[in-house]
Amino acid sequence: MDAATAAARLTALMAERVDHRFKGLPPDAEGRTLAELAAERRNLFTGGFTTPILALSAERLEHNLGLMETYASRHGLAFAPHGKTSMAPQLFHRQIAHGAVGITLAVPHQVRVARHFGIQRVFLANELVDPAALRAIAADLAADPDYRFICYVDSLRGVALMDAALTGAARPVDVVIELAAGEGARTGVRTEAECAAIADAVAATRTLRLVGVAGYEAEVPQADPDRVRAWLGRLTALAADLDKAGRFAGLNEIVVSAGGSAWFDTVADVFAQLPELSAPVLKLLRSGAYVSHDDGHYRKLTPFARVPEEGALEPAFRLWAQVVSRPSPDQAFVNAGKRDAAYDLDLPFAQVVRRDGEEHKANGVSVTALSDQHAWLRTTPEADIRVGDWLGLGLSHPCTSFDKWPLIPVAEADGTVVDYIRTFF
Repeated sequence: MDAATAAARLTALMAERVDHRFKGLPPDAEGRTLAELAAERRNLFTGGFTTPILALSAERLEHNLGLMETYASRHGLAFAPHGKTSMAPQLFHRQIAHGAVGITLAVPHQVRVARHFGIQRVFLANELVDPAALRAIAADLAADPDYRFICYVDSLRGVALMDAALTGAARPVDVVIELAAGEGARTGVRTEAECAAIADAVAATRTLRLVGVAGYEAEVPQADPDRVRAWLGRLTALAADLDKAGRFAGLNEIVVSAGGSAWFDTVADVFAQLPELSAPVLKLLRSGAYVSHDDGHYRKLTPFARVPEEGALEPAFRLWAQVVSRPSPDQAFVNAGKRDAAYDLDLPFAQVVRRDGEEHKANGVSVTALSDQHAWLRTTPEADIRVGDWLGLGLSHPCTSFDKWPLIPVAEADGTVVDYIRTFF
């Protein structure tokens, strides 16, 4: 797909009209296009937005994009961030503008979204055995010689199913062998001997081309730096062994890929020690949660916390809800719940109370549970919170924050909304 078509499709997102599909937007904006609404630069707090409303910080989003670009460059890593975190084509293109070589995805629907918006390099971190999806990808590869698609293989059965579905394809589909992170881990090949057998099976087809190895270190059982490092050593040794066996002959580039959002510092260290192979190595990092970061899960685990001289990611999400009940001195309720807030790893974190244009820290306020449309708050005597106040909540795990909001305003520090991010889950 040419750049002009991709740009036109991104522009078309902002031609969508504000209506009932998008929660939290000002009722009096009904019928305006998103571009028109963005041009009005309304204020998140005084411009008619209703609660609950999830917002992205414009400044923190840009900071995070820039920091990971710098990190990948400093460590000699290519970067294809996991797009399933946001499923937001506008963010995909901002990530590519900040140095990403492509986007990582997980399922065929996500590939269709990325391709519709002109993403030219897709890494599918999954074995793909759906014949309809494989035929569609083969047709896309045939129609666009500049399109690069890579996916996992992790079984002989998978190789056979892919080969059958791709019979007659004009271009072979590039694959990498996924090495499992250990016994009891998620997907992937458990042993190096099985990896060799799968490499042989791929070589016996005309429809597949083996281009490297990959895996996901966060699935290492009882992950800690030593266990993660040991598994990454297995991954790089597997690449070297397959190369020595001639399995990458004729390639211009060998792919070695890992990197979730918790251990990419260890990935960078181990990948820096890769021996020279028969072709240049694309050391591909796939961390995706950085784009918004969070106030819980990844904030505790981020490599930047372990290596502070590298910089620091900043939580870019804040969910605003309104206090709708204060039934007792030690209890209150706001109008945001499971439909609005990530809760699969940690409950939201009460951060600030906003009243009459002023903000103060949410001292003495904590979230103890979520119902469908309410958050349960425990309040101590120091809590200064009343019915009608807005409560700003920090969120954990961005992967389950984006998927609850098909449209997310991007607000500057003073509340001025400068953009809207469209998501496709």
